[in-house]
Amino acid sequence: MVYLKAEIERFERMGEKTGWSYVFMPAAVAQQIKADCKKSFRVKGKIDQLDIQGMATVPMGEGDFILALKNELRKKLKKEAGATVELYLAEDKGFKIELPEDLETCLVEEKHLIQNFLGQAKSHQNYYINWINQAKTIQTRTKRIAMTINAMDKGQSFGEMIGESKGA
Repeated sequence: MVYLKAEIERFERMGEKTGWSYVFMPAAVAQQIKADCKKSFRVKGKIDQLDIQGMATVPMGEGDFILALKNELRKKLKKEAGATVELYLAEDKGFKIELPEDLETCLVEEKHLIQNFLGQAKSHQNYYINWINQAKTIQTRTKRIAMTINAMDKGQSFGEMIGESKGA
């Protein structure tokens, strides 16, 4: 486990990351967790006393990464931007996200849809799956699956789909 003490920061304006709260992970720390890695990887461990697993790092260039802290996690930590957290992190090699049955059923109806989905970077597949799984109502879940199917028809990444839906 690698130890890191860091301040929770927040992007005011940063494209699709606008409004994100995160912890900055310098290249030296990232190298200790996963050497010579320049793309997203998953971590497990603790943030303060809270156990975490399967959290994705986001590359920021020059070997630096960020670890996004969603609202639900910050509520559990009882901390917001400006607060300090202690992290004990290791690579989470065993993390795997399963394709939801309802999404798979829709994707396999047309060969190009499932091919486009499986052709996405694993991180983008996970963005879609997590986004669908976090829907709180069946209506929202259905809408998100429909948006995903439409995005796969167009061959869009998750960010492209979200940007189009916001009129960006």
